[in-house]
Amino acid sequence: MEKGKKRRREEEEEEIEAKNSDADHSLSLGKNLSFSDTLMALRIMRAQFPQIDKVAIQPFILQSQLYSSVKDRTQVDRELESLRREKAVRVFKLNTGQDDHGIMFLDDYIKECSLLSLGGRVKDEHISLLINAGLITRQLIDPTMYWFAIPNIGSILKGLSQGRKELLSLLNRRRYREMMLAALEKKRLRFSPLDMRFHLRDLIGSGHLKTAHTPTGMVVRVSKE
Repeated sequence: MEKGKKRRREEEEEEIEAKNSDADHSLSLGKNLSFSDTLMALRIMRAQFPQIDKVAIQPFILQSQLYSSVKDRTQVDRELESLRREKAVRVFKLNTGQDDHGIMFLDDYIKECSLLSLGGRVKDEHISLLINAGLITRQLIDPTMYWFAIPNIGSILKGLSQGRKELLSLLNRRRYREMMLAALEKKRLRFSPLDMRFHLRDLIGSGHLKTAHTPTGMVVRVSKE
């Protein structure tokens, strides 16, 4: 009984805080959730990529995050394919155990690999160097074929999976499995190096979470199973 009262009191305090807070207004996810085209969404998300301690990694964007920000998924797929063909971005299959794809601007990716920008024949020692640097991985089906990869992403992917579970667990414990966006954005995740905004975009785009406008502001709630 006491736990229920305490939880309701915490929720009321968070709602009041969400109503009164105007700090970081220009950076609020509620004000930067929707974009008119894929390239604009990519540029904004790249600029907002979280600073991660102890891991040197160039900014990347999840395809699910684009789906949360551009209403038409077909438009996202079409524009993303066009950007890939124009060599503006590179798309990576991420080793998360799910159908996750990461997008990185090609200029950022080239910074990680000077060999790719030199051209010429790639020798065995170059391949070994690229594998050790995390820039390519062998395909399991055919070891003579390779996937391009994002270097130093292993610990980030682990944090991505843990952060997803932590955020969903946080909301599932709420009375109505929902929370004001302004209050939720201020929460810190314990098991992910990525920030709350990164995870919110991801889970909204994948359909695990949904948003709703209310008189007191935007609400984030768990989608019905």
